[in-house]
Amino acid sequence: MIPTTGAPSPTVPDFKATDYVKFFGAGALAATLTHGAATPIDVVKTRIQVDDAMKGLNMLKATRQIVAGEGAGALLTGFGPTAVGYLVQGGAKFAGYEFFKKRFVELAGGPDAAVPHRTAIYLGASATAEFFADIALCPLEATRIRLVSQRGFATGLTSGFMRLAREEGLRGFYSGFVPLLFKQVPYAVGQFSVHEAAVEMTYRAIGPDRKARLTHLESTGVELASGIVAGVAAAVLSHPADTLLSAMNKGAGDKSQGSTARLFSLAREFGPKRLLTTGLGPRVFMTCGLVAGQFVIYAQCKTLVGAPAGIEIHKESKL
Repeated sequence: MIPTTGAPSPTVPDFKATDYVKFFGAGALAATLTHGAATPIDVVKTRIQVDDAMKGLNMLKATRQIVAGEGAGALLTGFGPTAVGYLVQGGAKFAGYEFFKKRFVELAGGPDAAVPHRTAIYLGASATAEFFADIALCPLEATRIRLVSQRGFATGLTSGFMRLAREEGLRGFYSGFVPLLFKQVPYAVGQFSVHEAAVEMTYRAIGPDRKARLTHLESTGVELASGIVAGVAAAVLSHPADTLLSAMNKGAGDKSQGSTARLFSLAREFGPKRLLTTGLGPRVFMTCGLVAGQFVIYAQCKTLVGAPAGIEIHKESKL
């Protein structure tokens, strides 16, 4: 909020290393709990995207087909790499966002000077944090998708990871890195930027006095509602690359091509309609729960461990 004349100008907080450890822990717990719980939805979504036998099925019909043919346990395929991968990625993403947001606010000249540039700061901080988080996530995401899309590939995280390392090495782990960036960076941009905008609009609508009197339950409601809106944006922005990533980790496309060339080749093969719509319904449903849940859990965990509040550069004035 822009201060009134005579009010002290806000300063950039001096986060310590222990603060970033708290940010990391809160983000890690938020991401691994939500992604782990969403494993069955993600399994169905991935199978709709890459399994020709399920093309065109809705979420309910695809779930019934998987359970009937493979048993209910098939819905938990890839749970191990999902939980471990997003434990690391979630911690790095949330802590990284706090770190880079602070740096960009400092570069802008402080919280007051950063307000007119807040959207660019949200975009830059979320994209940069996600890039580094994806370096850690990519091998585990490749393992997860291989387990889901190739039945019988391995029995779990350890065996799947070791088989992929043995047969394809570093290239197998990072063959999907470029499409992972195309998926995860728009996801993070939608998640953080839209969440910040939604929170700002809410606080602007109720005014600073009402904001100061919000109860814990009401604050949680703001996080939840803003997270749902951000989840829709994250799902839509990241869905085309998510479809391509699932296909590439299954082995689709010309493997002699580089990952970027293979990505665009598959995009031409799939066509806009399949990229934009196939599996989008389940993904929006899943992502809204993921994003909203992550922001709520992140806020609660920060409170529990005594982590400082993030830098706020919202414009709360209606003028």
